[in-house]
Amino acid sequence: MKKTSRFFLGILGLLLGIIWLFPFYMILTNSFKTPKGIFASVLSLPGNGQATTTNYNNSFKALDFISSLGHSLLITVVSVLILVLFSSMAAYALQRNKSKLSGALLMLFVSAMLIPFQTVMIPLTANFGQAHMLNMWGLMFMYLGFDASLSIFLYQGTMGSIPIAMDESAELEGANRFQIFFKIVFPMLTPITVTVGILNIIAIWNDYLLPSLVLPQNQYTIPLQMFFFFGQYTKQWHLALAGLTLSIIPVIIFYIFAQRYIIKGVTDGAVK
Repeated sequence: MKKTSRFFLGILGLLLGIIWLFPFYMILTNSFKTPKGIFASVLSLPGNGQATTTNYNNSFKALDFISSLGHSLLITVVSVLILVLFSSMAAYALQRNKSKLSGALLMLFVSAMLIPFQTVMIPLTANFGQAHMLNMWGLMFMYLGFDASLSIFLYQGTMGSIPIAMDESAELEGANRFQIFFKIVFPMLTPITVTVGILNIIAIWNDYLLPSLVLPQNQYTIPLQMFFFFGQYTKQWHLALAGLTLSIIPVIIFYIFAQRYIIKGVTDGAVK
């Protein structure tokens, strides 16, 4: 019975894998075809006289890929580092200082997650425009405000599993609050830090709406460049699919290197 169930589960997993990979197959194979080759057969591999790499050369230039990739990397990395630093420190302060005020502040952070972005985007952009912060640095500051609530909530829940006796022992040895946090507490938060980092990396890297309201054209990220590129070449599928493939490659590379940390972060967090 167990062998039969495993067999059917294996078949089901194989079918789901094929279904999941099929769109990638369509995008990748057709990105190497000429327009004539795409309309001749969408499902077939590029044949003789149909395969070409000029699609990628043209899309690479049209997307300004190096510049947009650099902007995406800078915004994502700096925003996540700021979020991890300030969210973990805030969660530590809220968790270690048991009072009505800290409880009210935590509930305020949690309730902030329920506020739709669309309700604040107009006054947000108006105020930041007056402060001349409609650029990538202002965008990073906005991400700290919008994404800190979930990060603080996750950190605060994990922080409770770290005994306060460790803080007290370090304090008796002469350590101050910053030394206790950065040398003792923060290293023990590695699993949840990985989880928080990955969640925010995915959200910030793929974000379109907020950057579209904030960033000038010379600071466009990959999702923004891809939106306008796809709109411009929507009838030229060979160029559109090549550009789409280029935009997917960084995400795939990130997932390949981060998958073991994703699994470890989730499992270690569950154990805690």
